[in-house]
Amino acid sequence: MKVQGLNSSSRKTRNLIKETFAELMNEKKELSKITVTELVKRADITRGTFYTHYDDIYDVANDYQLETIDLLVSDDNILYNKEDVLNYFSDIINCLKENEKTYKMFLSSTEPLLFLDKLKKLASQKILFALQNEDLQNDYLELDVSFFINGIMTELLKYFRDESDYNLDELHENMIKWFNRIF
Repeated sequence: MKVQGLNSSSRKTRNLIKETFAELMNEKKELSKITVTELVKRADITRGTFYTHYDDIYDVANDYQLETIDLLVSDDNILYNKEDVLNYFSDIINCLKENEKTYKMFLSSTEPLLFLDKLKKLASQKILFALQNEDLQNDYLELDVSFFINGIMTELLKYFRDESDYNLDELHENMIKWFNRIF
């Protein structure tokens, strides 16, 4: 990321670049098939404008992933108990709803698998921390959290790839049910 202090115009340009990038990811399905030339042409910006904000296409993908991870598993929101985890689920679903179109485009490609692995790991750590503060008699807590998070991520990925029969509200409702049954 090149531009540090983002003003309103810079934020709009970066958002335009990321939106265009997400559209291209949706179409091409692979990061390696997207070129800067194609992106700037579609976004109707100059190459110089692109390079003012990003080094290359991989830098855009990385920025996108870091922004999403920050939104979904920010360390600013420490979870201390089950109630915090349930509120966290609501926050995640609201974030996904607010950015649904972009996530659908980005997650429909084959590229975000490493990103999802990183997201699963961070979410698992966050939830495991909260549950360790509870008085649970569970010798397999880490394994249960892993299964739970992997299941959620799989269902959310299916949703964003239009492979799910459920909407985000139904997935949220079931996340809470599964969580309460398991923990």
